[in-house]
Amino acid sequence: MLQARLKKRLHGSEDDIHLDVALDLEAGRITTLLGRSGSGKTTILRMLAGLTRPDAGRITGGGTVWFDPQDGIDVAPQSRRVGLVFQDFNLFPNMTVAGNLRYALRPDQDPRTVEEMLEATKLSRLAHRHPAALSGGQKQRVALARALVPEPRLLLLDEPLSALDEEARIELQEELLRLHERRGFTALLVSHDRAEISKLSTAVLTLRDGRLSP
Repeated sequence: MLQARLKKRLHGSEDDIHLDVALDLEAGRITTLLGRSGSGKTTILRMLAGLTRPDAGRITGGGTVWFDPQDGIDVAPQSRRVGLVFQDFNLFPNMTVAGNLRYALRPDQDPRTVEEMLEATKLSRLAHRHPAALSGGQKQRVALARALVPEPRLLLLDEPLSALDEEARIELQEELLRLHERRGFTALLVSHDRAEISKLSTAVLTLRDGRLSP
């Protein structure tokens, strides 16, 4: 589903890191990216999303080239159809839950998609609340729902549950599995939680010294 060869030089606190990674993500699977803090995991996700430009390489998603500098191709982030969920939620505080989801709609999408996603993620009763009135688990549920509204080709999850308490984390793990079963999206997850990795992932890749290995 997604193939990428990415090269990027990162300036670390001690030594530079030279990322040279090859990714081949199978459609409909959740793959975990494991590695030490500062090893470049978030940078890989940002390059796939189009938020950080690789020094060299090529990215192909669903048979479409997203990035190939030799051919002058660098598809804009909004056109790659990639969903992003981070640890810190990144919700718009001045918008309601429903408003945050509506913001993610593609121009050609049916607005009723928002109501369907609110129902699918059990957020309907919170639709008119603002983020400040939500718990951490509820905020992350909104962030996940918003990322899925535009029906992304790839969902990128950068330690989305690590800041939650154990009860909320387990609840969101179950929610993610349920949504994955229903929608069959392809996902790349960054996590350090071994139990979470075992529960959610079908494959694990380890990033070490700028290289990926199974």
